[in-house]
Amino acid sequence: MAMIASDNRGLRLAVRYAVLILIAVIFIFPLVFMVVSSLKPDQQLLGDTGSLAAFLPVGDISLDNYSDAFKRAPVGLFIFNSVLVTGVTVVLSLLICSAAAFAFVFVDWRGRELVLTAILATLIVPFETIAIPLLLIASKLPWLGLEGLTFGWLNSYQVQIVPFIADGLTIFLFVQYFKDLPGELIEAARVEGATWGQVYRKVVMPLAGPVLATAAILKFLVMYNQYLWPLMVVQEEGYRPVMVGLQYFFQLNRAWGEIMAYLSLITVPVLAFYLFLQRAFIASIASTGVKG
Repeated sequence: MAMIASDNRGLRLAVRYAVLILIAVIFIFPLVFMVVSSLKPDQQLLGDTGSLAAFLPVGDISLDNYSDAFKRAPVGLFIFNSVLVTGVTVVLSLLICSAAAFAFVFVDWRGRELVLTAILATLIVPFETIAIPLLLIASKLPWLGLEGLTFGWLNSYQVQIVPFIADGLTIFLFVQYFKDLPGELIEAARVEGATWGQVYRKVVMPLAGPVLATAAILKFLVMYNQYLWPLMVVQEEGYRPVMVGLQYFFQLNRAWGEIMAYLSLITVPVLAFYLFLQRAFIASIASTGVKG
């Protein structure tokens, strides 16, 4: 009986891995097609789309599309802008949203349920409905910089960062995670004389690794893929992110090889960020003992 049970477990494990590998292959096909296509001239790229050769680096392979992409647009600048805006927004968002969630879950104050409900209600409001009012506000806000006090945030990094630091979804993720933490830990820390700030820094946040990684990934994807808002508030090339920069490749003569090369380049930061947080996510689960 033990041998039969062991065989059944082995069979289930093999089926599970087979399904996971199949899903991984399905999801990786577009990436393979993109990278392989970026190495081919347009004529060959379009000719290979009807066969398996579209996924194979065969034929006239070169890096010409990458060099041509850098000639057509300042690709490095666009990637730098997106990484800067996204990175700063993610860090500030994790800090502010986790602090807000901590106040909603652990600190008893009048009206917190009403305020939390109002924040969560913003999840059903499409960004397009508030884009124009937000644009008008941003165009008149003061900013103290190296040039002194100026008015208007258009054509700047802060206009792409500040409106997206706090959002209902990230606060909701932290609230739900904090509610599952043992209340005895908080009570014990308070009995020992810890302030709310110390409880937040030394008790709650060290246990929040999984939700930090999850919220960071979701925020990174949203910010890195921003198109509508930067298109509205940024007219200077020096502040444009990667998605707005994609327009450069659809003007005049459209070159699909260059487009694939550009897409391959701007995908690298996303994959690197995901792989980094995947390791951090697994390490945080192992250190906190969270199972799921």
